Amino acid sequence: MILIQNLQKYFGTKKAIDIEHYQINPGDMLGLVGNNGAGKTTLFRLILDLLKADQGNITINDIDVSKNEDWKSFTGAFIDEGFLIDYLTPEEYFYFIGKMYGLNKDEVDKRILPFERFMNGEVIGQKKFIRNFSAGNKQKIGIISAMLHLPQLLILDEPFNFLDPSSQSIIKHLLKKYNEDTHATILISSHNLNHTVDICPRIALLESGTIIRDIANENNSAEAELEQYFNVE
Repeated sequence: MILIQNLQKYFGTKKAIDIEHYQINPGDMLGLVGNNGAGKTTLFRLILDLLKADQGNITINDIDVSKNEDWKSFTGAFIDEGFLIDYLTPEEYFYFIGKMYGLNKDEVDKRILPFERFMNGEVIGQKKFIRNFSAGNKQKIGIISAMLHLPQLLILDEPFNFLDPSSQSIIKHLLKKYNEDTHATILISSHNLNHTVDICPRIALLESGTIIRDIANENNSAEAELEQYFNVE
């Protein structure tokens, strides 16, 4: 699904990303973990062609992301609230996203239904613009919009941020079920090790822009290794 080769990204003299070779397979549910400044968001932005690499390349289904945009049709992502159009209501935004992928309003309404518990009555029908919602509800709007067109590749940066414990539990269940039902490839980054270990069978540990460990996580087997790493560091 995703192949990263000889990838380097600098900000000034600081090397933010340095990955010689890394492959993410179709259907993988990968958790990307690392301390602040490790390069998690930068890597996601490179995968989504929001940043240009200084060297190397990334392909999604053999498509070079920097040279061809065909991968966008089957990719969904939410990095931060900059992805949102904040002068729209959530409904208007969902319909706008749906229209981009050829979905009519009825289809969008049906696809929103599985997220009812996640929205908790606080998103739809509020008659206010996205900019006036709490950070948690903006997060919900972004996650739902990324999943609306049933992407084969889903990328979420810190999806548990700003969510209350109930919403965190619900989105963990929704992501696992989506991966199981569709075999979509899902990439998430999170500071929360417990959530990541709970839902991701594969975990990449990033340090100074380099993937230093690629951990198979069976029945939360990665938890002790990760806790040891972060406690030591």
